[in-house]
Amino acid sequence: MQYMLIFTEPTDVFARREDPAEAPAYWGAWTAYMGSIAQAGIMVNGDGLHPPHTATTVRVRNGKREVQDGPYADVKEQLGGYVVIEVAGLDAALDWAAKSPSAEYGSVEVRPVLLPPAR
Repeated sequence: MQYMLIFTEPTDVFARREDPAEAPAYWGAWTAYMGSIAQAGIMVNGDGLHPPHTATTVRVRNGKREVQDGPYADVKEQLGGYVVIEVAGLDAALDWAAKSPSAEYGSVEVRPVLLPPAR
């Protein structure tokens, strides 16, 4: 079964990505974690994301497109990235989520992937 692990981080931790003093440890932890997922042979795909200020939010209301710069939600945690893994079940997905760096200081949402119907 495939699960998406969605990584969120507090704003101050997300900023470590760009801090010359803290970036090596930050990225080192993520490189090790993603490497262990790849080495386990369970990675389907995944990506980190650019900072929230680079986002654009789109919605359609009354037939008109509305575009807003930045993320819509005003939250204290930022979406940092995701990975899709293929494992035997939820317990295994939860084990992998608990090993992620953001489990220590943010959160990891684990959600089953809804695959398209077979044709």
